[in-house]
Amino acid sequence: MLLQIPEVFSKAEVKALRARLDAGPWSDGNTTSGHQSATAKKNLQLPEDSEVAKEVSALVVQALNANPMFVAAALPHTIFPPLFNRYEGGGEFGLHVDNAIRQTRGGGALRIRSDLSATLFLSEPEDYDGGELIIEEMYGSQSIKLPAGDLVLYPSKSLHSVTPVTRGARVSSFMWMQSLVRDDADRETLFRLDIATQRVAVDKGPKDQAVIELTGVYHNLLRRWAEV
Repeated sequence: MLLQIPEVFSKAEVKALRARLDAGPWSDGNTTSGHQSATAKKNLQLPEDSEVAKEVSALVVQALNANPMFVAAALPHTIFPPLFNRYEGGGEFGLHVDNAIRQTRGGGALRIRSDLSATLFLSEPEDYDGGELIIEEMYGSQSIKLPAGDLVLYPSKSLHSVTPVTRGARVSSFMWMQSLVRDDADRETLFRLDIATQRVAVDKGPKDQAVIELTGVYHNLLRRWAEV
């Protein structure tokens, strides 16, 4: 499932985050690349152990955990510390797939299975040319270029790329997460059931028998599919 989540951060919050990030120690983005990615990536990245990266990363995780749509769609078990990249001057990222396992640098203690990937846009679309995130799906390619503060969530197994940025700069946060529900189809079913139940609750009230039964079905499916 590919999902746009609007306004993870407000415009004022994005401006404050960008002020911190833009002053950071940007370096070659291949420091976090796998073998395949290293041959395709041309961008800048904040070192994940830099103070500004750790500070803003924590704010991103906090915002995601407080966002009901994100939590409902991702059912996050563990969010890998978000990273930050910058594309400019023709920077791009060729077609690739994300590594199945992510681990903190230097053999750190955190290691996750990457079920979901996400990009949080921190530049307005009109501030740069190119830089579309292209995600290959069963029914064709999806081109994504969102307002600053919006996030796109998609399965990590998807082939994807970033087109060359020919004007301005595209700044974003990118991240991976291990979900409580490994299977994409099961996770999407739970998300759609959750949304439908909420709509029925609005129409009939939270104590309606149908709402109670739908909620029970949701939790019984989650109990069956979740890995904790």
